[in-house]
Amino acid sequence: MPSCSCPAPCRSEITDMRAALHHLLDLLPESDDVATTGHIAAEVEHFAHHLRHTCGLAPLTCTYRVRHVEAFLVSCFGNDTLEIGRLSAGDIDTFLNGLATRWKPSSCKVVCSSLRSYLRFRTLLGDDTRILSATLPVIANWPRRHPPKVLTDSQIERFLQAFDLTDPVGLRDYAIARCLLDLGLRGAEVTHLTLEAVDWRNGTMKLHHTKSQRVQHLPMPALTGEALVRYLREGRPQTDSRTLFIRHRAPFGIPLSVAAIRNAMNRAFARCGLAGQFCNTHVLRRSMATRLQKTGVSIKEIADLLRHRDVNTARVYARVDLERLRSVALPWPGSTS
Repeated sequence: MPSCSCPAPCRSEITDMRAALHHLLDLLPESDDVATTGHIAAEVEHFAHHLRHTCGLAPLTCTYRVRHVEAFLVSCFGNDTLEIGRLSAGDIDTFLNGLATRWKPSSCKVVCSSLRSYLRFRTLLGDDTRILSATLPVIANWPRRHPPKVLTDSQIERFLQAFDLTDPVGLRDYAIARCLLDLGLRGAEVTHLTLEAVDWRNGTMKLHHTKSQRVQHLPMPALTGEALVRYLREGRPQTDSRTLFIRHRAPFGIPLSVAAIRNAMNRAFARCGLAGQFCNTHVLRRSMATRLQKTGVSIKEIADLLRHRDVNTARVYARVDLERLRSVALPWPGSTS
């Protein structure tokens, strides 16, 4: 596949292949693989119920954690009876070493998080997993060695001018861009916005479908509100749907998908000549956090606005204000300045 020479629209990127193969697996008949044996299937189902209903994790997070744990249990027990007391540090090392030969460090780090979550689950059931938890390695990975990739003020202005505000679709896409850029929303959060989510009198927006599965209230800037008002008055089709952003072509009234929002932003990047530098929607969320940090907003406030549970997740934005960092940096030993 990587050397495929088929003409367009055939593509051979790894992401496309993986997505296509996942759809193919759903159509294939079930095999007699050990992963489908009753004792492991019951265990991972119990674990999945715990993640969904006790931890309140997002469906995608539950899916990959269950998949990682299932692969680990199959590699350790196979067709044997599931006994957590039989697990050892060697089982964890063998499983992770097998993944390390074909997976990136960042992916192995995610697997370690899944296994750690499963061991906490077994602790709640009465098993002593302290030694196993301490055995899980800290994967060496430095994904934040560079500052986050964000848009400058001039690039943001070019990006916002790339929308045709005389066209209903342009009004819709511009309002979406303002939600992403002013509120730091994720693409999935934008798709679930409803007309009731906007409190016009108090100038706030309520998010029901967040990554943490918690209801969040955000202040709505004036520019965001103006973009939404103009879209609702001049661009949004007449429909019974209560979803805020909907399709403008048949089938009408259907909420926009995350992919549709991502494609709309990518088209805007292409129109303003930034497609070679930026893509997708998350760069707008990072740009919002960066602008706040440069105006003196604290990391804790940025983390609250981005709805991060851990402040350390937002500390990456402390490295984008290079001028302020230079003012507190100590001279390098042996340098003349």
